[in-house]
Amino acid sequence: MANVSHSRGDTRGDISSHPDAPEMRARYDRMLGGRDVALVDGPVFLLGLYCAVSPWILHFTTSQPSLVAHNLIVGIAIALLALGFTRAPERMYGLSGAMCAIGVWMIISPWIVGSSPDAGVIWNNIIIGALALMLGTVCAATAAKSSKP
Repeated sequence: MANVSHSRGDTRGDISSHPDAPEMRARYDRMLGGRDVALVDGPVFLLGLYCAVSPWILHFTTSQPSLVAHNLIVGIAIALLALGFTRAPERMYGLSGAMCAIGVWMIISPWIVGSSPDAGVIWNNIIIGALALMLGTVCAATAAKSSKP
C-alpha cells in the first residue's frame, strides 16, 4: 500500500520553487487587477433592476407609457452592464463611460421621452441618473487607474 500522508517537512505542496511561479503570480495579479471596484457591481445591478421596475413601483404606467418602456429598457441595459462588469471586468470597465452617459440621459429623459411628467417621475429619473453617473464615474476612475503601468 502506498504512503499518501505528507509529513511537515514535505515541500511538494509548495510551488514557490516551481520555474513558472513568477509568471503564474503575475498572471493572477493581472486577472485580479481590475477588481478594485468589485463592490460597485452589486449596486449597479440593483440600480438597473430598480430602474426597470420603477414605473410599477411609482405607479406611472398609465400616465407615462413611453417612459415605462424607456425605464424598462434602460434598466435592463444597466443590469447587463453590471453583469458584464462582474463577469469580465478587464474588458467591461471600458464601458463605464457608457454608464455615465446613461446617467446623464436618465436625468434629461423625462422631458424628452415623457409627456408632461409629474414631480415624482422627474425626481425618480434624476435620482437614478445621478446614481448611474456617480457609479459610472467610480468605475471609470478605477479603470483608468488600473490601466496605468
